[in-house]
Amino acid sequence: MGWRLGELWLDTELWPNEAVPVPAFAGFPAPPSGGDGGLAASRRRREAWKWDRRARKSRASAIAISPAVLLALAAIQTSGRQRVSLAIEDPPSLTFRFDEGLLKAVEQSPPKPKPIPVRHRAPAMPKIAWHHATSVGLPYAGSLLHGTQLPLRGPDWVTWDPITDSSPNRPWRLYGNEHTIRKILSVTHAYRAKHPHAPLVVIGDISRKGGGPLDDHASHQNGLDVDVYYPRVDRTLRAATAQSQINHPLAQDLLDRFLAAGAQVIFVGYSTGLHGPDGRVVPWPNHDYHMHVRFPPPG
Repeated sequence: MGWRLGELWLDTELWPNEAVPVPAFAGFPAPPSGGDGGLAASRRRREAWKWDRRARKSRASAIAISPAVLLALAAIQTSGRQRVSLAIEDPPSLTFRFDEGLLKAVEQSPPKPKPIPVRHRAPAMPKIAWHHATSVGLPYAGSLLHGTQLPLRGPDWVTWDPITDSSPNRPWRLYGNEHTIRKILSVTHAYRAKHPHAPLVVIGDISRKGGGPLDDHASHQNGLDVDVYYPRVDRTLRAATAQSQINHPLAQDLLDRFLAAGAQVIFVGYSTGLHGPDGRVVPWPNHDYHMHVRFPPPG
């Protein structure tokens, strides 16, 4: 046994305790009972045992281990078989095993950590500052008093700015009568509950804070109108730019839900193929990529 820098060398040869009869362990038969037990015979057996021990040690291998590894060799039994226990702290990439009294090194890859499942949580419902609003005048000639703002994003919707072609929309374009806002929340939630793998609903303009004219819209002036973009086949949360991008079955389902929620009229594009009761679902120019949902005045 000898030391090298940073290592401890242990011979792999394991020897029994002194209580074991040497000739029997070395592989030489013990003299029969009543046989020659003289000094000459004993000396010959010792010499043969010494030569055999030297030959075995010349073939013995060594194991190099770091000082951080602890090998505990114990419980050597001589009842026809050796048993050795091995304790290792901070095991290396090699594990050590005893098989029929011989120490063997078995290469073993370090255990791979089990992947931690990633759980995607939907955004929490944002806080909404509710106000009791008054929708004044007509959708194309009116105003809005004490409107409620739809949050920019929620668990079932995102917002889209048609002027900048980006998401989210600007907050001052998302004010509506509180009845309109509640309808948007209930419809989008029911739609997503029915289609949990469907993309979020993309909401466009509602009204300005205070109502009145809104950019290039002819209506959207009193908090009762809301633009809803058709769901896309590729699930992208933005306005479609071609009919082939629209998921028409999901778009029809979304339209039907707004009708069931009490929409007064819904304008759709001529080429969309979306349908509904006459007078309530109306084909209209410039609505090929979004539906325009209008609610009646509360009360």
